[in-house]
Amino acid sequence: MRVSKKRKEALSKYDDTKSYSLEEASGIVKQIINTKFDSSIDLAVRLGVDPRKANQMVRGSVSLPHGTGKDVRVLVLCNPDKEAEATEAGADFVGLDEYVEKIKNGWTDVDVIITTPNVMGKVGALGRILGPRGLMPNPKTGTVTMDVAKAVQDVKAGKIDFKVDKYGIIHAAVGKASFEPQKIKENAREVIQTLLKLKPAASKGVYIKSISMSGSMSPSVKVETKSVSV
Repeated sequence: MRVSKKRKEALSKYDDTKSYSLEEASGIVKQIINTKFDSSIDLAVRLGVDPRKANQMVRGSVSLPHGTGKDVRVLVLCNPDKEAEATEAGADFVGLDEYVEKIKNGWTDVDVIITTPNVMGKVGALGRILGPRGLMPNPKTGTVTMDVAKAVQDVKAGKIDFKVDKYGIIHAAVGKASFEPQKIKENAREVIQTLLKLKPAASKGVYIKSISMSGSMSPSVKVETKSVSV
């Protein structure tokens, strides 16, 4: 396989066969990102779970201490009595029937959807569109709530949702290339500590099997699991 000049340059800055501490990896991944835009930094954690079994499903949310660095677009689906509250909290789009129709017609130009329990009947019908895009509101992640103001503020401040995929991997954005390594490390540690708290009782053997960190278009850096799984 032909290795591009940029990739060769990135790989010369670290040993891709070695595992690094979370602190070292946070510094390396920042050095090897070579994009003209402010690339996202992603954490991939492979867990020792079988996601096909309901009692081993790992999902939840975490508030990153330094935010994601991303301007998160939030849609609140609610009745008129909650619209002013959602707008004042900073929601980008607020309404119900018009947005339900827009979504049915293929519009999903948002990052997070928050709704109230009393309109879930209408929102539930959008599951086939929203589910595959990871946009379906869920009480477990705090996106189905009567306190829409707090939910909007949390998401805007850096709260992210995560869910184990069918390969047993959790993917989470933990910052941007412009972040200082310390902020990347602290965000990543917060995600990992949250995953440790969510370990299913049915998960046997090694829970955190591997961790890697990468930029949007950079090679990944392996993180030493023992350095963070305490």
